[in-house]
Amino acid sequence: MLLKDKVIVISGVGPGMGQSLARLAAQEGAKVGLGARNKEFIDSVAADIVANGGEAVAVPTDVTSVDQCRALAEATEKAFGKITGLVNSAYMHGEWKPTDEANPDEFAAVFDVNCAGALRMAQACLPSMKSNGEGAIINVSTMSTVNPFPGEGAYSAGKGGMNALTRHMAKDFGRFNIRVNTTRMGWIGGAPVWGHVDREVAAGRDRDEVVGEITQRIPLGIIPPEEDCARAVLFFVSDYSKVVTGGSLDVNGGQYMAP
Repeated sequence: MLLKDKVIVISGVGPGMGQSLARLAAQEGAKVGLGARNKEFIDSVAADIVANGGEAVAVPTDVTSVDQCRALAEATEKAFGKITGLVNSAYMHGEWKPTDEANPDEFAAVFDVNCAGALRMAQACLPSMKSNGEGAIINVSTMSTVNPFPGEGAYSAGKGGMNALTRHMAKDFGRFNIRVNTTRMGWIGGAPVWGHVDREVAAGRDRDEVVGEITQRIPLGIIPPEEDCARAVLFFVSDYSKVVTGGSLDVNGGQYMAP
């Protein structure tokens, strides 16, 4: 299995790709520590993982809190003896407004989750990774940091800060043999996107037309399935990426191709 003997902390385990990351990591042999603000949801995901033969702990976590980030890391290490990987998938989107109408104060709140939250979680997991002599951190970002999408200014600014943070962390953490990379996600075929499609259909639009507006911009011609997107993220906490750090991988079906 790809992640045998790995212990991976995952923040932002919600109904979208977060829960797929947790389930797939466990299926690939990892023990997982799950964090998100919704205790009931992460408890249900952890219970499902355990029921299917995996190992998981769940700790309610708001990544704007240093203490809560540390509590997640400490609970995971206590349960499984170490931490070898961290997936920062927690995020805050903010209002869908163009930048000429956006609230600057909200930009600060979004940055606190998307960028500073990733740093808090990394620092919380760092002591365990340092004691192991190795580790891997993956920061889940967005294609809109390089391919602007209307209304995503706050979200993209926070994730853009995280992109820059990734390279600094890779430089600073490298001396501990800890790798840090980022994935820039495009459309993800999971609950949030299908919910958007359903709302458009409920408003009277044709489903094929709504989906077609998305897929016509994607060379592979599909909305990338959530589980396939999660697999691309988990590659970076596996040993197959052992000499890759400070990198960015576009996971978007070819909609945006980095130079």
